[in-house]
Amino acid sequence: MSLTDRINAGIKDAMKQKDEARKRTLRAVKAQLLLLKTSGSGEEITEDQEIKLLQKMVKERQDSYEIYSKQNRDDLAGPEKEEMDIIKEFLPQQMSEEELAVAIKAIVEQVGASSMKDMGKVMGMANKQFAGKADGKTISMLVKGLLS
Repeated sequence: MSLTDRINAGIKDAMKQKDEARKRTLRAVKAQLLLLKTSGSGEEITEDQEIKLLQKMVKERQDSYEIYSKQNRDDLAGPEKEEMDIIKEFLPQQMSEEELAVAIKAIVEQVGASSMKDMGKVMGMANKQFAGKADGKTISMLVKGLLS
C-alpha cells in the first residue's frame, strides 16, 4: 500500500471517528504529497522522496513546538506536538541510539576514519545508509563523539 493510499485511508478513518487533529494533519500531508507529484518534473515520486517530505514536515513541527514551548505558549505547542506524533506514524521505524552507534562504528572502521578531518566521508555514508531511519542531528553527534 502506497503512502498516498495509507494517508487517504487515515483521513477516512479520522472523519468517521471525528478526530479533527488527525484529519487536519493528514490533509496537510496529502496536500504536500500532491504538490510534490504535480511539481512538473514528469517523474513518479519515489519512496525516498516521500520519506524526506514526511521528515521535513516533522522537523518543521518540531522547530515550532520548541519555539512555542520556550515562549510558554502551550495553546500553540500542543497542536504542533500532536501533528508531529501523527506524521511520525507514517515514517519508517527509527533506529535506537545504541543500534546507530554500532552501525556508525562499523562505517568508521570501513572508511578508515581516524580524525575529525574524515567526518565528511563518514557522514556521507551514514546519511545515505540511514536515510529515513535516523535523524541527521543524532548521526552527526555520534560521529563527532567517535572521531574526537
